[in-house]
Amino acid sequence: MGTNARAGDETHFDATTGYRIDRYRAPTPDTVPGATTISVDDVRRLLKDERAVLVDAMPAEGAGPDPKTGAWRLSKKREHIPGSIWLPDVGKGVLSPAMDRYFRTNLDRITQGDQARALIIYCLADCWMGWNAAKRAAAYGYTRVYWFPGGTDDWRDWEGTLEPAAPVPLDVSAAAPN
Repeated sequence: MGTNARAGDETHFDATTGYRIDRYRAPTPDTVPGATTISVDDVRRLLKDERAVLVDAMPAEGAGPDPKTGAWRLSKKREHIPGSIWLPDVGKGVLSPAMDRYFRTNLDRITQGDQARALIIYCLADCWMGWNAAKRAAAYGYTRVYWFPGGTDDWRDWEGTLEPAAPVPLDVSAAAPN
């Protein structure tokens, strides 16, 4: 059992990678390997003082990305912290090669290739998607990964405003075999 699993939870984790692979809406641990856990006040400070980039790892509800255009076909709208970049499904326990490329390419784009740029990764409270995405970003080599475990729930509860979210399309040209 990994250090992040609770007794009896072993089946919910990939034994090799340690990522949560199902039942993503469940209590999370206090920390993420390779990331720093932060609060609402920390988010505000990092945005102001460090030019941190907000990454929303909330999964998309709907039919997934359109195979022809890459646009996400949503059945439910999402609101998130203003200024966030919504990268749906990057917090799943196992990513397809296309989704792994999507996450890596977009992190590189939004940090302008600076792996020391502060990244704040979140989802909702008690959501493993943000936890997995933060762990994965650290595994990709990003050195200043911050995990905001309360996500949009804590942000809203502490008088933060939310704005409509639009997911970044999947690059279907990159996903197609050459």
